[in-house]
Amino acid sequence: MSTLAWNDDILDGYESASLGAPRSATDGLGDGPLERTLVRSIAVPDKPRAVALVVHGYNDYFFGVELAGHLAKHGCAVYAVDMRRAGRSLREGNQPHHIGHIRELGEDIGDAAEAAVTDARERGLGDLPLLVHAHSTGALATTVWAHDNPADALAGLILDGPFYGLVLPGWQKAAMRIVPGIARVRERQVVVPAPSPYTTGLINRGWDFDTAWKRPDGVGATAGWVAATGQAQRRVSEGLEISVPILVATSDTSGPDRLENPHHGSQDTVVDVDAVRRYSAGLGENVQHLIVPGAIHDLTMSENEPRAAYLDAVGRFVDTVVG
Repeated sequence: MSTLAWNDDILDGYESASLGAPRSATDGLGDGPLERTLVRSIAVPDKPRAVALVVHGYNDYFFGVELAGHLAKHGCAVYAVDMRRAGRSLREGNQPHHIGHIRELGEDIGDAAEAAVTDARERGLGDLPLLVHAHSTGALATTVWAHDNPADALAGLILDGPFYGLVLPGWQKAAMRIVPGIARVRERQVVVPAPSPYTTGLINRGWDFDTAWKRPDGVGATAGWVAATGQAQRRVSEGLEISVPILVATSDTSGPDRLENPHHGSQDTVVDVDAVRRYSAGLGENVQHLIVPGAIHDLTMSENEPRAAYLDAVGRFVDTVVG
């Protein structure tokens, strides 16, 4: 991949560059120009040991400077990707976060990984191994990508609250079975309501981010997105063969995504942590499952004690894999 054109990013101490339009968009309908954005920390460790690529989730983008700083402390040159129709890559006319197949996100992750490793080499950092830290839907897409078409430099995965399943009542599970049929004829039809008490709770607890890119009113999920993620979840449930070490991290409990939930700030209110535990063992031969009591869906945005416990475990994993 050719040398990228870097510019000052919205985050102090970071730069961003266009990765250009993706090669494919499986729905084929078009909704304005598609773009992907690579972000890098300007500062690098004195003796870098790895490239770390941070991958966001749904209704999300990269702003995790605390995570990035922690990865840098453990010897990583830190990069992040805002995937198609998300964050810095969102363009006029785009339907936020819509995909028709999980391989669209896999393509964005793969292109960002290749560009990050190449850029690190061009910065004189050497040929470094690659670690990917991915959250939620990004972690689901990273899981499938790492099985199907991993980067040559890939050395390890860190999966933060991967989206392997939801806690749903029976009637909602039954309703979800008809979504693939809807997706075949109306892929962009919104089938899941938008509001995100989870995001509102983050704001209420003092987290600061761009609410145009991580919206408290949420982003309605399309039939295409639901069908694509559901198919990917079924693949994960059937078992994969990922050859690199994997750290899978979750909260200890799941609960309802309602602000009146008294544990809204101390449990995962988005994914089913039991599903993550069931399926993570089948990802490969070297999987560690970390359970962090009191953590929320994005463990990097938990309260102080569980957040510190998670970041410490991430640091130990990095040290083990590339130390």
